[in-house]
Amino acid sequence: MTVNVPPLKCQGIKTKLVEWIKDHTILQNNGTWIEPFMGSGVVGFNVRPNRAVFSDSSPHIINFYNAIKQGRITAGIAKEFLEKEGALLRAKGEEHYYEVRERFNKGGDSLDLLFLNRSCFNGVMRFNKKGGFNVPFGHKPERFSKAYITKITNQIKYVTQATSQYDWQFVCADFRKTMSAATQRDFIYCDPPYIGRHVDYFNSWSEQDEKDLYDLLSTLPTKFILSTWHSNQYRTNSAVEKYAYQFTILTREHFYHVGASEKNRNPMLEAIILNYNPMPQMEIELENQLALLEKKHKDDYVVYLPKS
Repeated sequence: MTVNVPPLKCQGIKTKLVEWIKDHTILQNNGTWIEPFMGSGVVGFNVRPNRAVFSDSSPHIINFYNAIKQGRITAGIAKEFLEKEGALLRAKGEEHYYEVRERFNKGGDSLDLLFLNRSCFNGVMRFNKKGGFNVPFGHKPERFSKAYITKITNQIKYVTQATSQYDWQFVCADFRKTMSAATQRDFIYCDPPYIGRHVDYFNSWSEQDEKDLYDLLSTLPTKFILSTWHSNQYRTNSAVEKYAYQFTILTREHFYHVGASEKNRNPMLEAIILNYNPMPQMEIELENQLALLEKKHKDDYVVYLPKS
């Protein structure tokens, strides 16, 4: 499967897990795909639902994608902008990066966000308590080569095409409000900030937020998948044991490349949490389904069934 990468990057982006998550997704033809934590949007962008609500608490992400949808950002506009700002970055180095960062924090221009996201340290999307983008320079003044700009503009073209073909809405809202409108025919995909890890993505993420999310998921009539971290070599995610025991849990090892050096980039056991058994949805016998899943993923997953 070829994964279409979105133009904005976020820590914890699920690019390498898209196929695994998509394989377990159940969305009715007349249903709406609901993402209350859009982030990069990579999963929904590759599922390509006919109707979708992409929501996030960060107005900057939502403004960026609405600008594409409304034609205020096009591949051509982004190309011209990145060529200009890239030339200034080559000439002035980090000085120019911090000038753009200051400009963005004052005005919130979506093209400035794209520039910062692609020239900051490891493509991290991070804001301080005042809402200011505070990621340092990535120390790559030659970042915006012709090939790299083409890659970004092709990603924008993909979103432009999809938003013109499908009914996709981009909304800035709290997850509680977004999810409360879900109906039985809809499907919710949740990729919340990882508790104890991604706490400065835009708003902080607390234990109470985590509990509220699971409580809400437990009461909705909707099928859902929730992505989270399960464990690494140092510790486990206590929230999974505390709140997800009643659901089906699938796990798979995954590497995130956020650390400054390779030795600090350790494997993480990722989890997807479902409120349904994904197997009976396919039009083959259960035995054949299990065989297909085992052949495809072999030993890279573990299934935890709900506790009785």
